[in-house]
Amino acid sequence: MLQSVKQPHRLLRTWQLALLRFAVTLDESDRLNVAALAAELDRPGGQRDPDDSLHFFRRTSSQLCAAIRGQHQNADAILDSFCEQIDEPRLRLAFAAAIGKTHADPEPSQAARPKRNSDLFRGLPSRRPASL
Repeated sequence: MLQSVKQPHRLLRTWQLALLRFAVTLDESDRLNVAALAAELDRPGGQRDPDDSLHFFRRTSSQLCAAIRGQHQNADAILDSFCEQIDEPRLRLAFAAAIGKTHADPEPSQAARPKRNSDLFRGLPSRRPASL
């Protein structure tokens, strides 16, 4: 059971890494590798179905590859959306860098920091130097 859960997750991560590689190289062989992995992900249970009705990963891969090459109208929106969906922070940052996105993760807000209280130590006796 555990192996069957890990396999799709591993294949999904391999697909994301293949997209990263294509974004870096823009090589046709890397695009074909992305397409092959997408076809594998679209197969339910790894079995070939004559109906072959699942096309999510193949459709998404072709859109992403076109967006990476700049051949899609909404390239920035497509790439930003995909980048936000990557769970692994290092992979998300690497993909963002590969597509030229300058800020993958928003900076922590200043409001999240606690305010310094100047009255924090008011009323406490001052420390005396320790003698040896």
